[in-house]
Order: sequence, then C-alpha cells, then structure tokens
Amino acid sequence: MAIKNVLVVDDSPTDAHVLTEILKKNGFTVISASSGEQGVEMAKEHKPDLILMDVVMPGMSGFEATRAISKNPETSGIPVIICSSKDQETDKAWGLRQGARDYLVKPVDEKILMSKLQAL
Repeated sequence: MAIKNVLVVDDSPTDAHVLTEILKKNGFTVISASSGEQGVEMAKEHKPDLILMDVVMPGMSGFEATRAISKNPETSGIPVIICSSKDQETDKAWGLRQGARDYLVKPVDEKILMSKLQAL
C-alpha cells in the first residue's frame, strides 16, 4: 500500500510540528489532531493511509485511541505507529498489543521514520 496521507495525533504543538515537517518534506500530505478522541474521529472521517500516535495526552491516551481505531471495522485497516517519549519495553509491548504496527521513541529520527513507512 502506498502511503500518501498521514494523520499525526499529538497534543504537543512542537512534536506535531516536527513530525509534520518531516512528512511534508518527504512528500506526504498531513492532517493533525491534538487529542486521542479527535484522532479517532479524524481516522473515521478522513481514512488516512497511516496514523502517527502520541501516547501521553489529556483525556483518551494514545493507547486507548490506537485500540479504538484497530478494533473498529471502519478504521482497522489503517496502520498506527506510536511515537512516544515513553521508552520502556513494557510500553512498546503494550502499544503493539493495542494494535499498533510499530513503536518509535521521540525524538523521532527522520531516516528511521521513513524506513518504517516504506516497510508498511
């Protein structure tokens, strides 16, 4: 599947901006959400090719949003990559159990992110 449209879900304007700039520089179209709830709604509405999901957000966490997206038949085909500052193995394992395809630790390295996107 060719990835063109990416939804970035992150409550940090700085982190969202960094990810958006990396993606746009590499030719992707980006939309963004600033909460887990908004991310779930935008996934249903826009059907992006990929979602980059933060974990620590007010309200619905990225783990909860990832689970909601991966369990909904309408959005279950959209791959989610968690991008978080939480770098424990238990966090990574839990994120993958929620339905994420991969887990990157912030700050996200551009080369690593691009290689993950090409591997999908």
